[in-house]
Amino acid sequence: MTNDIPAQNPPSICDYEGSTYRTDFWEGQGREYEDWVERIALRKLLPPTGPRLLDIGAGFGRLIDLYGGYDEIVLLDYSTSLLREARERLGDDSRYRYVAANFYYMPFVDGLVETAVMVRVLHHAQDAPAVLREIARVVGARGHLVLEYANKRHIKAMLRYLLRRQDWNPFDSHPTEFVRLNFDFHPAYIRQHLTQVGFTIQQERAVSAFRLPLLKRTIPPRLLAAFDGFFQRPLASFKPTPSIFLRACRDKSAAVAPAGSFFRCPACHSADFTTGDHTLICPDCTRQWPIVGGVYDFRWPRETHDE
Repeated sequence: MTNDIPAQNPPSICDYEGSTYRTDFWEGQGREYEDWVERIALRKLLPPTGPRLLDIGAGFGRLIDLYGGYDEIVLLDYSTSLLREARERLGDDSRYRYVAANFYYMPFVDGLVETAVMVRVLHHAQDAPAVLREIARVVGARGHLVLEYANKRHIKAMLRYLLRRQDWNPFDSHPTEFVRLNFDFHPAYIRQHLTQVGFTIQQERAVSAFRLPLLKRTIPPRLLAAFDGFFQRPLASFKPTPSIFLRACRDKSAAVAPAGSFFRCPACHSADFTTGDHTLICPDCTRQWPIVGGVYDFRWPRETHDE
């Protein structure tokens, strides 16, 4: 399974380069509840151990402490600045690899990882099916994907629609772009496209049921998160929440990467590289991919990102 060389107008990328996402969005911003409920869901869904885990859209490594049972952890993000921040936090631990890349063209051989995680990322995908195809390519046979997506069919959206306070229909299966490069997805749409690329959903959890300003102001975050965790599994069938987590298993026909293989050129798909001065060089297409500050920079095509 491969992605072709991109067309003249490939999908845009939501680029967090140079942002202060960690401090502006998470730290001291009243999102302790969101952080804890997502960790509750991940602890229930994530296979606890494995050889290699890929965190797609890892950013500054917010969830890295949940991956302690894995021998190798690959942090992938389009932002080199966030990856450098993650590396500064985590140090020179050899278990970690930092890779800057476009999630439509990931620089890995087929079947490289046993587990992939993607949280708070798919909602930035202009072409979500293409992203899911690429994930399916790099997850090996019987491997797992733990995925979070923004749910367009949550209860507040349904009520707003029925009361004619919003134009878009939460019952329609197509994605809704509510802000540029921010999409909500219908659960049936996600299930359909996961199935098409060879994933079977094993378990789902409905997350952030109590993401309301009044509740967050009046109930201690840990207590509110505990309530959320209690209801995540029972509510999963109804999906009334703005965030849905799931674990899906790759079918047994998927590829498994040969021992010792890792990177492949996102431009020409060659897996043969020579090493230059702080670069990996693809002999087939002659592109040179820099290694700066411990971050492998495979961002391509360059013209896709938003400033």
